[in-house]
Amino acid sequence: MHAYRTHSCADLTKDAVGQTVRLSGWVHRVRDHGGVLFIDLRDHYGMTQVLCDPDSPVFTEVEKVRSEWCIRIDGTVKARDESLINPKIPTGEVEVFIRDMEVLGTADELPLPVFGDQEYPEETRLKYRFLDLRRESLHDNIMLRSKVVQSIRKRMWDIDFTEFQTPIITASSPEGARDFLVPSRLHPGKFYALPQAPQQFKQLIMVGGFDKYFQIAPCFRDEDPRADRSPTDFYQLDLEMSFVNQQDVFDTIQPVIKGLFEEFGGGRKVDQDWPQISYRDAALWYGTDKPDLRNPIKMQVVSDHFRGSGFAIFAKLLEQDGTEIRAIPAPGGGSRKFCDRMNKFAQEQGLPGMGYIFWRPAVVPNEVFAELEKHPLYSTIMSQQADGLLSQADAVPREYFEPAGPLAKNIGPERTEAIRQQLGLKGGDAAFFLGGKPETFEGVAGRARTVIGEELGLVDQDRFAFAWIVDFPMYEKDDEGKIDFSHNPFSMPQGGMDALSGDPLDVLGYQYDLACNGYELVSGAIRNHKLDVMYKAFEIAGYGADEVEKRFGGMVNAFKYGPPPHGGCAAGIDRIVMLLADTANIREVIMFPMNQRAEDLMMNAPSDPTGEQLRELGLRVIPQE
Repeated sequence: MHAYRTHSCADLTKDAVGQTVRLSGWVHRVRDHGGVLFIDLRDHYGMTQVLCDPDSPVFTEVEKVRSEWCIRIDGTVKARDESLINPKIPTGEVEVFIRDMEVLGTADELPLPVFGDQEYPEETRLKYRFLDLRRESLHDNIMLRSKVVQSIRKRMWDIDFTEFQTPIITASSPEGARDFLVPSRLHPGKFYALPQAPQQFKQLIMVGGFDKYFQIAPCFRDEDPRADRSPTDFYQLDLEMSFVNQQDVFDTIQPVIKGLFEEFGGGRKVDQDWPQISYRDAALWYGTDKPDLRNPIKMQVVSDHFRGSGFAIFAKLLEQDGTEIRAIPAPGGGSRKFCDRMNKFAQEQGLPGMGYIFWRPAVVPNEVFAELEKHPLYSTIMSQQADGLLSQADAVPREYFEPAGPLAKNIGPERTEAIRQQLGLKGGDAAFFLGGKPETFEGVAGRARTVIGEELGLVDQDRFAFAWIVDFPMYEKDDEGKIDFSHNPFSMPQGGMDALSGDPLDVLGYQYDLACNGYELVSGAIRNHKLDVMYKAFEIAGYGADEVEKRFGGMVNAFKYGPPPHGGCAAGIDRIVMLLADTANIREVIMFPMNQRAEDLMMNAPSDPTGEQLRELGLRVIPQE
């Protein structure tokens, strides 16, 4: 017999009744039923119930075991009584009577329980991650991640991509985040960098004549943490292709991503139609470049309805250049209580508030219809009747949608009705309004759209909705008014060199993202492989030719020798698994994550270097004030 086990804790069925078996695992829980001890014994594969009574030669020893002790047991497989079968586990028809036991490892008092899924402080869970990993939900998430990576590799090999590994120690490169620097012992005063992405290397692989590359690549960025992003390192499916345009990249990666979500999505619907939405339209309609299309709300510009209106705040605002008024439709939100709640939400986001109008179903008595033209709501009622929304029968009262709220009173019934018609709203619905320069309120509008959709039950939770976001601007102005890259600096500008002769803020790049359920899953571009265009693109962002050659000498040198047109993308493994596991916290799908302060509480990192280490590197630490 094997030293530790003849079967795993998921193997035994009724076919094994009567056999002598050996199992090893952890004590999940112990139950004492009147002198009969029942233990749920757990290993990586599953659970088996084992039991012991005073007839067992090791009963006294079994009485001592506690949760999370690691033990080995020998015993006889017995069939459970019909009434005691547990259909929730594969071994639920049998149990094992313990004849012998060996304690392989005892456990101190547990800092957090493994049995059950009780909520515990994240700091405790991360410090004792090895225990946290024994918990069923987290264990399942990590196994899901492994299976997803395995599936990705198979899918990429099946479409003729070849896996290569790129360096982990390299030179610093501007990828939109801070580098992790690594001091060089052999070259005092100089530093390597951990790669933010294999960007330059994968382009050089294309120059090297390899047609289709991929890897499951570790990436390192010194970023501020948030729920959907690791503060130190993450993994991505990185790929690059030669002789392709933007649509070729979409056609290649889309079946891979779709297949993953169909395979591991637990039966949730996966959209087959993935629209391509321009960056500007995404910002206008959804307030973000990673929209959640499960939410049907689409924002619209309604400036004309407020220009010269009785609502002085918006009317005066629209006299300024670059301003506009946007409406967020809220189907089903037509109550003052809900509107006031959303107005408070806007104030909590740092805005003065959100204007609103809501429409209530109302009835016009027949006697009013007799002299309809005299009624103050004549135009509103007539427009609703023309829309087929108003009852035509003379014998019954006429229904119409009565607008309410301060905005409706200020701008009058005709403008209010025009807004309702533009937004396609009806009785019981509402609309919220934000105004100014879009960059000042767009983010809040996007968050408000999300909250409205969720609170009104408009979001289809049982679905994965994808959209390609395209036509990103190449450049943006920073806080000091300086032109800088807004996305990947190695992207090809649409229109090539000609596009770079005008206003930089009008230049669009062949850059694209894939959004799913409010998260960015994929980002990529068609690369700028022409040196003259590359020099000009960097010059606009303030990088002279000397600086480009200093920072990207390897790529510049390679592009002198017949670079092919090429492009690619990268898909975030962590975020994909996070969505598939139906969790909003990326640390729930990473085996050993950092906390929100970028600390590894289990391994005590970052830690202070020793004096000897600093001397070897020619460094000293300046104390922080």
